[in-house]
Amino acid sequence: MDSHSQSARQSVATDAAPAALGPYSQAIIAGGFVFCSGTVGIDPQTGQVAEGIEAQTEQALRNISAILNAAGASMADLVKTTIFYADVDDYSKLNEVYARYMPDPAPARSAPANVKLPRGILVSIEAIALLPA
Repeated sequence: MDSHSQSARQSVATDAAPAALGPYSQAIIAGGFVFCSGTVGIDPQTGQVAEGIEAQTEQALRNISAILNAAGASMADLVKTTIFYADVDDYSKLNEVYARYMPDPAPARSAPANVKLPRGILVSIEAIALLPA
C-alpha cells in the first residue's frame, strides 16, 4: 500500500453516538465514502438501550446521523444501509420509522431478520454514505 492510501483511511469518533465497545471504529472514511459500523439504539448520554423496536430504530438512526455529521456527511448522502433485526414480525414497524429518516431516493438496503443481538438489542443498522466533495 502506498503512503497516500494509508493517510486516506481515517477513523471517525463522536460523543454524540455510543462509543465503540470493541476493536472497531464508529466509522471509517476511505475512498470518498463513510463506512459506519453497525449502530444500535443506545442513548449516548445514558448508555441505556431504548425500549421497543420503534424507539431503538429511531435512536440508531439518530446515532448514525451524528456519526455521519462528525465525518462531514449527512443522511442525505446515504447510498447503502444494512439493517440487522431480531424479529421478522417487527419489519413494518421498523420500516415506518426508517422511512422518516431516509433521503429521496432512498439508499439501497438489505435487511436480514431473526438476528440474535446482545443486551436485548432489537436492531443494528450499518450505513455507507458518499462524502460530499
